[in-house]
Amino acid sequence: MENEKNFEQFQGVSDEQLPIAKHKLCGWPHFLGLYAGEHVAATEFVIGATFVALGAQTRDILLGLLIGNILAILSWTLITTPIAIQTRLSLYTYLDKIAGNSMTKLYNWANVIIFTVISAAMITVSSTAVRFLFNVPAQLNWYPTNAWFVLVVLAVGAIVVFVAMYGFHAVSEFSSICAPWLFVMFAAGAMVLLPALAYSVLGHTVLNNFADFITIGDKSIWTGVNAQGEPGIGLLEVVGFAWAANTITHFGLIDMALLRYAKKPIYGLCTSSGMLFGHYIAWIAAGIMGAGTAVLVKKTIIDLDPGDVAFEALGLSGFVIVIIAGWTTANANLYRAGLAAQAIFHTHSRKQTTLAVGVVTVIVACFPFVFTKMLPLLTYAGLLVVPVGGIVFAEHFIFPRIGFSRYWVSYRKLTHSTPAVASWGIGLAFGFGLNALNVMSFYYLFLPTWIVTMIVYTLLAKCYGAAKAYPVEQAAMEEYNQTVDAYHEHQESIAKPAVKDTSIMSRSLVTIAWVSLAITMGLAITTMFASPDMEVYLQNRDLFYRYGFICTIVYFVTAYWALRRKKALQTK
Repeated sequence: MENEKNFEQFQGVSDEQLPIAKHKLCGWPHFLGLYAGEHVAATEFVIGATFVALGAQTRDILLGLLIGNILAILSWTLITTPIAIQTRLSLYTYLDKIAGNSMTKLYNWANVIIFTVISAAMITVSSTAVRFLFNVPAQLNWYPTNAWFVLVVLAVGAIVVFVAMYGFHAVSEFSSICAPWLFVMFAAGAMVLLPALAYSVLGHTVLNNFADFITIGDKSIWTGVNAQGEPGIGLLEVVGFAWAANTITHFGLIDMALLRYAKKPIYGLCTSSGMLFGHYIAWIAAGIMGAGTAVLVKKTIIDLDPGDVAFEALGLSGFVIVIIAGWTTANANLYRAGLAAQAIFHTHSRKQTTLAVGVVTVIVACFPFVFTKMLPLLTYAGLLVVPVGGIVFAEHFIFPRIGFSRYWVSYRKLTHSTPAVASWGIGLAFGFGLNALNVMSFYYLFLPTWIVTMIVYTLLAKCYGAAKAYPVEQAAMEEYNQTVDAYHEHQESIAKPAVKDTSIMSRSLVTIAWVSLAITMGLAITTMFASPDMEVYLQNRDLFYRYGFICTIVYFVTAYWALRRKKALQTK
């Protein structure tokens, strides 16, 4: 009875404000699928082609992307995951405990801006596929040059905004089945266009060994010369971008929201499904597809957009991959932007704030610069939030080791943390100041910015009370946490047990879906390795276009059908 009385304090409290319960934790397969689905997106077409335009060399791409993505995996595993597991809180909730409401509002504004820009870029990418269907010319300037393109963006954007407002959960579930298909299609697109590249470089369609691939890469893909005819970026820049591309989520700690569900810290390594398969393979494949398309249509890669590349590599399936990959990513990020905006404007519902942010997003999406400048946009977005990650890292790991009190702001019941706000501002000034002075490659700016912010925050926090002990307040927080644990145990005792769908019908649907993917990959392999000349190659490519599209339809119908059956069983 006493426990039930204590539980009354949680009535009306959002689950987001409490640590994740033990019975809601997930195993490693969940995170493999989660990161695979999130990090194989429409941006891969843009980023892969950008490396070509920036003039990277083949060996730098193969080695640099591998090193950079491994560093990103280690960042999630050694920085983000331990904090997420030890607190079981999202960054937003944890930040409110250590920095107060004012800092959290500033951070939410930063998130609104970041996720609005990313969502706009994805809407623009999806629109490049739709504009291809209506013969609207490619938009290669930073501003729109065709009224019909603007109308396409408005139409696509309206759908994205509507779904983010009302149907995000359905899209989230649908996104979970997209990852395997996206993997197959990125790899297949590269395989389908490699024979054409080989013929243009080597004079024959078959690659005899890995040396042939390097030769093709050096001469027609990653040539070491950028779009202006000057020497391009080197190994360090490639490593830096691959590492910095996701600083928002690992050094910036946004992925605490996901990894707080992990049972063990080692699950941070599951991000490799997104980094090594998604970014590493997809970026390389996108570069091959972009260069192959440029050869076939006799244009330079900077004159192409994702719609051009996807159609030439995958036929009608190319329209599907660009629309779905952009659509699902845009919805997820617009939903995040709406949540951040709702946290600022408490008197408005999430639907209202998502609509308001969505209108701005769609307007921004009409300007193609948001996707043509994805590399610097992602890097600068990471630089904007990395200081916050440094503040949290200092509070969580450094403070206990130097005798400071973690959660001192909460203990003092402060709503405003001057050390946190000042440290964030100083960190931003330092990072962007280094960039203005061109002291170092901007891909690595997040590292000194992160370190400087931690130092500044530690010194300022000492002056404002972090070095003091708060035994009474600490005891009260520990008692509260014990009550939360008891509440979660109570919830587990009354929760319905999970039901697995083992019906023959569902298993048959899943089998058909996987077989359709296998057929698609088989057609791509045949096109690459069984095309002794251009005549046979064109025949094999046409077969891939036709039956690959049929397999795409079969995959999504059967996989989504199986998903709906599973959901229906769980809701009974």
